[in-house]
Amino acid sequence: MGQIVTFWAALGRLFQSFQLKDLLDVALVSFIIYNAIKLIRETRAAQLVKGIILVAGVWLIALAFNLYVMTSLLQYLFQFGLLAVVVLFQPELRRALEQIGRSGNLNDAGKKFFGTQRNWKSEERETRKLRGIIAIVDSCEAMSKSKTGALIVFERHTRLGEIINTGTVVNAVPSAPIICNIFFNKAPLHDGAMIIRDGMVYAAGCILPLTKDETVDINLGTRHRAAIGMSENSDAVVVVVSEETGQISIALNGSITRNYTRETLKEKLCSLLLEESVPNKKWNGFFSKRGRKES
Repeated sequence: MGQIVTFWAALGRLFQSFQLKDLLDVALVSFIIYNAIKLIRETRAAQLVKGIILVAGVWLIALAFNLYVMTSLLQYLFQFGLLAVVVLFQPELRRALEQIGRSGNLNDAGKKFFGTQRNWKSEERETRKLRGIIAIVDSCEAMSKSKTGALIVFERHTRLGEIINTGTVVNAVPSAPIICNIFFNKAPLHDGAMIIRDGMVYAAGCILPLTKDETVDINLGTRHRAAIGMSENSDAVVVVVSEETGQISIALNGSITRNYTRETLKEKLCSLLLEESVPNKKWNGFFSKRGRKES
C-alpha cells in the first residue's frame, strides 16, 4: 500500500513541474522518431538499425556483467561505426534529407490555415497540366500497342535542371503525334527520357541515373532501372512503356508498379500531378467530353 501511495505522490510531483515547453519537447521528439522510422522502414537502413539495436543490447549486457574487453571493443565499434554508416548509407541518408526538404506537410498546413485548397497555382496552369496528362495517356496507349519504348518524367517539386542539361530543350505543347515521333526508334532522341514541366514537353533525350538497389527485379531492363533511379533521386513521377511487352509502368519514390491500362494510368497521373484545387468532376468531365468526340 505504501508503494502505491509513493508512486502516486511521485506522479503528482511530476505533473506539478510539467510545463508547456515539456509537452512541446516530447511532441517534437515523438514527431522526429516517427518520421525517422517511416523513412528507414523500406530501405537497407532498416536492417542497419536492427543491427545497431542488437549490438547496443550486447553492450548493455557486457556493461552489467563488467566484461571489460567486450565493453571496450563495442565502445570503439560505436566510435568508428558512425563514420562507416555515413559512408555506406550515403544514398539512403541523402534520399531521406531530400524527402524532408520537399515535404508538402507545411504547404498543406498553410492551405488549411488560410481556408483554401488553391495552393498559389492558377487554374490555367492546372488546365495545361491536365491537357499534358491527356496527351501522355493517348501516346502511351498508342506506344503500348506498337511496342515502342518510352521514358517520360513528370517534374514536380524537385527541379530537374541537371537532368535537362543532358538532353535537348524542346519546350513544346504536348500531343500524341509529337510524343510518339520523339520515341520512334529511328528518331535521334528516342533513347533518352522526356521531361514534362508544367504540362509542357520541356526536354527530350535526357540521361537518367540508374538505380543502385540490388533488390530490383533482374528481369527489368535499363529503361525501367533508369525510371526507378530517377524516382529515388527526386519526387518525379516516371512513366515507362516497355518495347518488349508494351507494358506501361510508373516509378515513384524508388518503387515501380506495372500493368497500367489507359484508365488506370489516367487516374494515377491525375491523382499525383493535379492540385486538389482542380475538382475531380472537372477532369472527369474533360475526359468524358473527349470520349464523346472520339466516338
